[in-house]
Amino acid sequence: MIDGAAFVAALRSRGFRFFAGVPCSYLGSVIDELGGEYVAAANEGAALGMAAGAQVTGGRSAVLLQNSGVGNLVNPLTSLVVPYRIPVLLVVSMRGWPDPADDEVQHSVMGPATPAILTACQVAHRVLDPDPALLRDALDELDQVLRSGSPAALLVGRRTMAKSAGAPGGGPGWTRRDAIRAVVRHVDQDLVFATTGYIARELFAVGDRPGNFYMQGAMGHALAMGVGAARTTGERVWVLDGDGAAVMHLGTMVTTGSAGLPNLVHVVLNNAAYESTGGQPTCAGRLDWARLGEAAGYRTSHWCRTPETVESALRRVAAEPGPHLVVIDIAIGPAQAPPRATRSLEAPAISARLRETVNARLAAAPGRGAL
Repeated sequence: MIDGAAFVAALRSRGFRFFAGVPCSYLGSVIDELGGEYVAAANEGAALGMAAGAQVTGGRSAVLLQNSGVGNLVNPLTSLVVPYRIPVLLVVSMRGWPDPADDEVQHSVMGPATPAILTACQVAHRVLDPDPALLRDALDELDQVLRSGSPAALLVGRRTMAKSAGAPGGGPGWTRRDAIRAVVRHVDQDLVFATTGYIARELFAVGDRPGNFYMQGAMGHALAMGVGAARTTGERVWVLDGDGAAVMHLGTMVTTGSAGLPNLVHVVLNNAAYESTGGQPTCAGRLDWARLGEAAGYRTSHWCRTPETVESALRRVAAEPGPHLVVIDIAIGPAQAPPRATRSLEAPAISARLRETVNARLAAAPGRGAL
């Protein structure tokens, strides 16, 4: 495997000075090595935009991302970087590749599709061999593409890069599970959408029920699903989000406030870290969540920085019309997390049983038909 320090040194020797991205565990050692040089972007498209700005002003730039985030950067890639001939290097970790059956279900489509998407976007690419002796050859090959004025992508498979040391676990403060248990006590028969990563896994472990939807992938879109469900069904909807996921598509919070849905509660568990990829920092560390909720148009906005404030906030939002924002500060938890829901349930079954739950309620209500 290739050591993260050796990889970063190879990029620096070629003049790369600007690095941005959204983390993946495959690239954790690289991000660790970059330290403060690495810009934690809200999403992959924004990372590419920043890299493009640095590149056109004279700084060689690289974007680090998981291939699940390729969709987020297709627009700036095809409408900015390629036509303006801005030679940014993309370092893309390859989940669900070469065999999608060897990875989680959320990577089954993008894994095999990634090379074809890059080709369609006119981005030359090559796979990085895990042999450190071949690193120079790979970078030299792509450097020729970059120096011609085109972007290029280096594809990083499993067990190619050394592992990150990871985030220290068990810090002081409430754990993710503590917070989720507190929320679940107020959910009753409401619908719950849980974001990708450890939050969905913890909710499944704390108490699986047909009214829960566990997202694996589609990072940043749990709130959007909740808005659609709240508007369509009239059911009370809780969205369990993470700070990294919430800021990835922050505009949906504005949409939520604008929609004025009285039956929506948006809960953000905030530890300022992408914990499931190794604890890299998010860009939300200095965010004033209470003011953000107010500015976005939520009816109430609660930032619970101590466990003592959580229960009163949850009681209030459970009893009053929303939309509500409740942000709960939590500690970075233990390194191990419960199994994913898809270890016990197939992904289509998670969708189907939620639909059946809602349809049964609609059928029992006079004047309301099934979805």
